[in-house]
Amino acid sequence: MVTSTVTHVVLTGGIGSRLWPLSRKTLPKQYLELFDGESLFEKTVARNQNVATNMIVVGNIENYKMSNAIMEKFHKPYIHIVEAVPRNTAAAIAFAAFASDSDDILLITPSDHIIDGGEWYSDALQKAIALASQNYLVTFGIKPTKPETGYGYIEFEDENVIAFHEKPDLDTAKVYLENGNYFWNSGLFCFKAGKFLEELEKQEPEVYWASKAVWEETIDGFLDYELSMNIPSISIDYAVMERSNDIKVVPAQFGWSDLGSFESVYDYLVHKGHPIDSNRNIVIGTSMHTTFIGVKNCILIYTADALMVLQKENSQEVKQVYQQLESIASPLL
Repeated sequence: MVTSTVTHVVLTGGIGSRLWPLSRKTLPKQYLELFDGESLFEKTVARNQNVATNMIVVGNIENYKMSNAIMEKFHKPYIHIVEAVPRNTAAAIAFAAFASDSDDILLITPSDHIIDGGEWYSDALQKAIALASQNYLVTFGIKPTKPETGYGYIEFEDENVIAFHEKPDLDTAKVYLENGNYFWNSGLFCFKAGKFLEELEKQEPEVYWASKAVWEETIDGFLDYELSMNIPSISIDYAVMERSNDIKVVPAQFGWSDLGSFESVYDYLVHKGHPIDSNRNIVIGTSMHTTFIGVKNCILIYTADALMVLQKENSQEVKQVYQQLESIASPLL
């Protein structure tokens, strides 16, 4: 058993635009209590509290109060880093690393994922922590269950990464699935704080130094807006993981979904026993009697000010609806 100090870093940014109209700027998907009466954020904290000694929450100013309200349920100390403006995951993780000791192992998790498979998850974490203690940057690969075009892929052999691949078209995704050594890129990471900062400075010095300048001026965890605008917006994948020579992957067997689309929400809810009709149509957000005629695999999403009906397979197109509303500054966002 590895005995290093482990800090769970929860990233709470993001608005879940592909889950509009359920997910809004004022109530992003990670705070929706749709999942067994709990939010995804709450589930994320709960499943990692036994492995981690410390905890850091990184999120934007808009989510600050919602995050605090959930953390109060756990009655445990934590550090809250509040971004004045989102600058993507490389900077967000850098702030957590600056707030930690160099040898602290950071377990980085988004706040809006569903993970099942308790022992498999625990085993994967212990493998990752062991590799991180050897100064590797660790990512988790999820075994694909279908030829998914909405995720990036990791090509690997054992624990060694051969290559990262961007979101593929359907034919390429089918090839990845058949080959068996391509896993979904989960967005979960594990590494020493100092090792990450060392790699960030080497690969993206502008991000490193601009983030460091912001961190040095932080006041009670709140970051300065003007200084933050100097940080290039870039993900950890592009900044570090796809460019470092010290990457390892833990091929994970646990159940995982980022619930990034209504198709994945549909699959999760149906798996949990959500009502479904004979043509596999479902309703989310209302108990009002609803009848579907002549359609299959449809989802009706109801909120107080918006109604949407979509074919499950067209879930990725919801983001276009969101972008259209954004272009006209709609109050529905």
